[in-house]
Amino acid sequence: MAYLVKVAACWVVIALAVSDLRFRRLPNLSVAALAALYCVHAFLAGSHAPELAAHAVAGGIAFAVAAVMWRFGWIAGGDAKLAAVVFWWAGLAHAAGVFFTVSVCGLVIGLAVLTAGAMLRRVAHAPLWLTSLAPSRGVPYGIALALGGLQAVWAPVTSMPHWPVA
Repeated sequence: MAYLVKVAACWVVIALAVSDLRFRRLPNLSVAALAALYCVHAFLAGSHAPELAAHAVAGGIAFAVAAVMWRFGWIAGGDAKLAAVVFWWAGLAHAAGVFFTVSVCGLVIGLAVLTAGAMLRRVAHAPLWLTSLAPSRGVPYGIALALGGLQAVWAPVTSMPHWPVA
């Protein structure tokens, strides 16, 4: 059953990436669905309080950092919310790996947007896939977060040792 929850989470993450690419929008309902799927998965996996706390801390730190980035206009609000949920899935044990994936993918997407901008200045009738990366529309950073989200979803939830409960 937990496997089906992970598959459903992957579909939500993919839908978020497509939405960000096409519309530069990450629907709140989809982000909330991804968060709800984490709760279901953690329950099915039998996660204990220390594990849940580690995942909540990772999500909270990600949200705090992303909120500052949003305040400075570096990312959109949907990206901040998605980052929190992605790192909630990842937990502290997998946060560094997910951060690396999101960072590298974000760099590649940023370079693709810059390249698309240069190409659009030279082409009279650009194909739809190229215009979806137009710099005037911003960087679809939700795609990088979605790729990190796929990594986080398939990382083991119970990666921390089970501490004795007093």
